[in-house]
Amino acid sequence: MLFELTEQLSFINLEMDDSIAKSEKSVELTIKAIDNLKKQFLKNKTISSESEVDFFKNIKPKFASLYIYHNAIFKIETKMPHGGDRITKKYLNKELKKLKRYFDNNLDFYNYHRTGSSFLDFKYFIRGGHDVKLRLDSFYFEADHSFSTSHDFKVAKILAHDLVQVYIETKILKMGKKEHNEKSQHEPKGKIIWTGSKVSLTEIMYAFHTKGVFNNGAAELKEIASYFEEIFHIDLGQYRRTFLEIRERKSDKTKFINALEEELLKRMEETDETF
Repeated sequence: MLFELTEQLSFINLEMDDSIAKSEKSVELTIKAIDNLKKQFLKNKTISSESEVDFFKNIKPKFASLYIYHNAIFKIETKMPHGGDRITKKYLNKELKKLKRYFDNNLDFYNYHRTGSSFLDFKYFIRGGHDVKLRLDSFYFEADHSFSTSHDFKVAKILAHDLVQVYIETKILKMGKKEHNEKSQHEPKGKIIWTGSKVSLTEIMYAFHTKGVFNNGAAELKEIASYFEEIFHIDLGQYRRTFLEIRERKSDKTKFINALEEELLKRMEETDETF
């Protein structure tokens, strides 16, 4: 069901250009998918505690996060102020601050989720087991408790906020690139085009940024991304979202870097080059 939903959302993204219409249609699709998920789940009259935890911790939030994300984009785009880039940037940065406030207000649970902790799962992800001391969202008291726990919505919001942040920062970055291109009066003498995958370049870019090899570690990620795109003649797209997907790999998270090491060591062992 999740695969089918993401396929439908990808089709909408490719076929529709208008951001508002696209997000509106996406919201409709995700609502239908969640309703269908609910019907399928409630068919199970008996379910083990472990299965219930798994469903509300790992399955339902993936569906709900897509609804929250596309609904957030719909609101952001419909409220977008008319004016120049300066006004738009100010508005978008204000939206980023809202995400930051939610993060600050739920820091303990963010840490619990991000570290893959499980010691409170039977409080967070079992229906009817809410504890007001665990900082509940008001949404919980309005939800259908046969299909909700105290914290599955928080997990969905964390996943959605990651995507919303990527969306907003990508829009800001594109405006920055536009300004840069308008100011730039020259092109590099040589032209080297990246022919590997965007995912591989994103992986190596994050490694460089993490290591702090540019400007003594002062270069921001968006600056490095913009520079890579310019010198390698490539559009990295939503590279932050790509990084999230890399991070979610079950194994071999640094696939490209590992391949680089393997090939270089092989060359060192077999080559006769002296310089």
